[in-house]
Amino acid sequence: MSAVWIIAKREMKLGYRNPWAYSFLALFSVFSLALVLIQSNRAAGLPAYTHATATMMNLILYLLPMMTLLLGAFSVTAEKEDGTRDLLSTYTLSSRAYMAGKFVGLVAVLASILAAGFGLFGLVGAWLGQGVTLADLALFLGFSAAILLLYLGIALMIGALAANRWQALTMGVGVWFVTVLAWPTLLIASLNLMPHSAVKPMLTLLTFCNPAELVRLFTVIQLGAGSILGPAYVQLVEGASGPWGPVVMAGFGLLWLAVFQTLAVWVWERGRRRG
Repeated sequence: MSAVWIIAKREMKLGYRNPWAYSFLALFSVFSLALVLIQSNRAAGLPAYTHATATMMNLILYLLPMMTLLLGAFSVTAEKEDGTRDLLSTYTLSSRAYMAGKFVGLVAVLASILAAGFGLFGLVGAWLGQGVTLADLALFLGFSAAILLLYLGIALMIGALAANRWQALTMGVGVWFVTVLAWPTLLIASLNLMPHSAVKPMLTLLTFCNPAELVRLFTVIQLGAGSILGPAYVQLVEGASGPWGPVVMAGFGLLWLAVFQTLAVWVWERGRRRG
């Protein structure tokens, strides 16, 4: 049995025993019920992207990044506090295999929470006769999965950097606040300081630096509502709506995960050597 799978199985066992996971599961289930009520207001024949759809995406964006950042960062940081890292350093276990196992195990735990939440979304919607379709479930499940994977890369790096869970909490909330809540204000303030000719390229570049904004915009464009983003996003809309848009997005996601996984491995290995 490979070291990655051993770490992943251990992570799944710990994750399913973690009270934080069940707290987020309960909260996500409440959000799912709210999504059913919002979805019920979408009349048949309306475009795929409506006010109800936008509201549901925003609800997911408020909760899922925070859930991923905290569960992922706490999982790594807790092993520094309880001495597990020192124990693991005595085995022939590479930091890369350790982080890869952590990633796989956490994906399984978080995917279980998503599956439970959206399963409730579908079941309650069907029971109430609200017309929740497979297309709706696939849309929000894909949107949520992309957010989960991209933020989990950040969470592992935060866990490797933080010395304890309080630091991990501070860093995680800080990343969530900047990328989800404060992003529009920070983006406008930054672009106002730049010459007009640099606004469009910098807007695209900064969008690729924020996983929440990137996934949200890509989903809106795929739903055929790219025109609501305005002229500043013309290049992004043309690229994402083309046949190569999903391929480029998938490639960027893999690159994002590779970069943050490499950084997390480097920081973790440095901490092991320093003790």
